[in-house]
Amino acid sequence: MAGKKKVVYVCSDCGFDTPKWQGKCPNCGSWNTMVEEVINDVKENNFAARTARRPMTAPVAISDVSTEHEQRVSTGLSELDRVLGGGMVKGSLVLVSGEPGIGKSTLLLQACRALCATGSVLYVTGEESLSQIKMRAQRLDINDSRLLIFAETELDAIIAAIEKTQPNMVIIDSIQTLFNAQVASTPGSVSQIRDCTMALMQYAKTHGVSIILVGHVNKDGGIAGPKVLEHMVDTVLNFEGERHASYRMLRAAKNRFGSTNEIGIFEMQEKGLVVVPNPSAAMLSGRPEGASGSCVTAVLEGTRPLLAEIQGLVTKSAYGSSRRTAAGVDYNRAMLLLAILEKRGGFMLSAYDAYINVVGGLTLDEPAVDLAVVMAIASSYLERPLLDGLAVFGEVGLSGEIRSVSGAAQRVSELARLGFSKCIVPRACIGQVTAAGIMCIGVSSIQEALQTGFSK
Repeated sequence: MAGKKKVVYVCSDCGFDTPKWQGKCPNCGSWNTMVEEVINDVKENNFAARTARRPMTAPVAISDVSTEHEQRVSTGLSELDRVLGGGMVKGSLVLVSGEPGIGKSTLLLQACRALCATGSVLYVTGEESLSQIKMRAQRLDINDSRLLIFAETELDAIIAAIEKTQPNMVIIDSIQTLFNAQVASTPGSVSQIRDCTMALMQYAKTHGVSIILVGHVNKDGGIAGPKVLEHMVDTVLNFEGERHASYRMLRAAKNRFGSTNEIGIFEMQEKGLVVVPNPSAAMLSGRPEGASGSCVTAVLEGTRPLLAEIQGLVTKSAYGSSRRTAAGVDYNRAMLLLAILEKRGGFMLSAYDAYINVVGGLTLDEPAVDLAVVMAIASSYLERPLLDGLAVFGEVGLSGEIRSVSGAAQRVSELARLGFSKCIVPRACIGQVTAAGIMCIGVSSIQEALQTGFSK
């Protein structure tokens, strides 16, 4: 007999449900996130039946738990392995998110080439046909009989296919297209995503099968679906970059098996994504010589130092109010630095439009880029280029002071490796930098940096 149906309102951000609609979620405080869903009020469904079939377990003393290193499998892409912490862990659940067309499916299909060497891989697609997957595989030169593709969106059919084929790895593209027939809501809803992810997570942990989920993003750039989705998975990877730019960046927002500070750099080419072994040189290629408004900085992404070019453009405002734009750096932080430059540096920027851009489509959120933003804007305002072979890094305080940053020695070593001859660093870090072939200049305020950074 069919169970009774009832209507609830579920928050799309946190998953909180209530029988009455409310404009503001009582749990997380988000506005206009309560979505109507119809659910079956039944005690027994397929999810409960699957849970009941799980073997009984008992508590184990922590002294009896093995501390051996988890089993990892290389994906064949060194940058992907770096972000994962050394490769895919057996029985892990990984979520990969990114903008449409950024290359998520291409990345995972390329990873299948190496993963098939250790066993079969099941690629489940809910958005494309089998012929479309085949066409992409041909373009990437992938034709391994151990790669199985399956066009299906029903949860029970997918689990049945996994049990039948017994693959070592499963890729679900995407989790928003899956649905459980026992849940009376549309695919992509909070209930469907939560139920399907929970079922896949339990299967992965019970049978030791690694599962990769592809997730959509919403208009704000966050992962679509309930926040509990990110809590359930072991690793959350964000694939970033401009669709029309060649470089892509892979970041780990969460990783139970490794660091969350590592990044991977890829370049989109005709034959797919190619690992960038020297991203600093790639990001600085084509940089103009002797141009104002350009400054190179060294950022630290996990254990990897990375050089980036920050450009600033200052023009006389044609309207009553000045315009501000920031791409690649936090907008509020950029506005704060403009205010500091005007107050502490004496630059009257209120009557000028200011534009800030990080070359290559990168997104930099480290405080060490503050000084580079200030120097790029000042260079454009004065129409004077910085010294040849100069790079800068340091955090800028509200009083105009330059504060120390971590990993100064690694940053300077990377600058010296790529041929930079001079570097402006926080004075507090001057004792940490000993790289040969580069002159380090310690400054304690933006006034000192501005006096030192420009040619006479």
